Amino acid sequence: MKRLDEKLARIRAGKYRPQDFIIADAKDADMAFGTATPGPELGPDGQPTGRMKPLKAYRDDMLRVIESGLVDIMLTSMSSGEHLADAGAFTGSAITAAIRVNDSSDIWNPRGANYKHLPAAPFRTARLDRVTAVADLGLYAISFYNDLDIDRHTLECYAAFRDDASAVGLRHFLEVFNPQYDIDTRGADFADFNNDSITRCLAGVARADRPLFLKAAYNGPRATEALASFDPDQLIVGILGGAAGTNRDTLELMKQAERHGARVALFGRKIYFAESSVHILQTMRDVIEQQLTSEDATKLYHDRLQKAGIVPKRPLADDLEITDPVLLVKS
Repeated sequence: MKRLDEKLARIRAGKYRPQDFIIADAKDADMAFGTATPGPELGPDGQPTGRMKPLKAYRDDMLRVIESGLVDIMLTSMSSGEHLADAGAFTGSAITAAIRVNDSSDIWNPRGANYKHLPAAPFRTARLDRVTAVADLGLYAISFYNDLDIDRHTLECYAAFRDDASAVGLRHFLEVFNPQYDIDTRGADFADFNNDSITRCLAGVARADRPLFLKAAYNGPRATEALASFDPDQLIVGILGGAAGTNRDTLELMKQAERHGARVALFGRKIYFAESSVHILQTMRDVIEQQLTSEDATKLYHDRLQKAGIVPKRPLADDLEITDPVLLVKS
C-alpha cells in the first residue's frame, strides 16, 4: 500500500494526525503553459536571457522531489509520467504517481492567450488506457459558472469520464477551479455557491466512482471549514496553490487550510518557483507536523537556503509579507 492510501484510510476513519496531511507536487503545468512551463533561463549574471529553460529542467525537479520522499503524490502530464516511468522513478517509492487526465480550456495559458476570459470548454487529451500504464490515479478538473447550459455540459463530460475511468480501473481526484472572472451568484457568496455545487454534483455518485479527495481553491476560512465538515468520511478537502506569491503566502496557506479542515495541499508554482523545491517542501511539512507559525517557518526556510548556499529571491523582510488577500480574511 502506498503512503497516500494509508493516510486516506486514517483520515476517513477519523484518526487524522498532522503527520497524515497529504502533499502533492503538481508538476503538470506543461498542459497549461507550454514552453514557458520551466520558467526563464538565467545567464551567469543572474539576469534573464530572454529564453525559457528546457523541459528537462522541470523534469529534473520532479526527480529531486521524488528522491526527497517529501510528497505523497507526484502529479504530471501524461508525457512526463511516461518519462518518469521509463526512468524507474517510482520503483520502490512510497510516492503515488498521478496524471492530469483532462485539460479544459481554462488551463490553456500560452503567452498572448485570451481563453481565461471565457468559460472553460471541457476537453481531454490523455487516453485513459495509456494513463493506466503508468499510474492508477488521475486528476479531473471542472469549474462552475452558474450558467445552466455550461454547467450541465461540464457535468455530462465529468460523468462520461467517470464511466471511462471505471472501465479501465482508474481512480481519480477532483479539482474545482474558481472561474477566472466574476460570476453572478444573485447576492450569495461565490464560495457558498461553489460549495453547494461541489457537494450537489457528488451526491448522486456511487462510492466506487467518487473522487478520492477534492482539490479546490482556498476561498477563506469559513468556506473551507463548511466544505470540510460537510461529509468528512466521504469528502476529503484539499487546496490548490495558485500563483507563486511569497514563501510566507505558501506557508500561511498551508497553516490556515489545515486549521480549517483541509487534509491535502496540491501546490505547483508555489513549490517549483521557490528557490528550492525540496527545502520549501520540508518547511511545508514543518508547518503542519511541528506546528510552526508561517512567520517562523519562513525564517527557517531562509536559514535552510543560507546553509545550502542558495541565494533567496527576496530579502527576508519582503518574504515575510502576506500578499494574498484571502489569507488576510479573519475566521
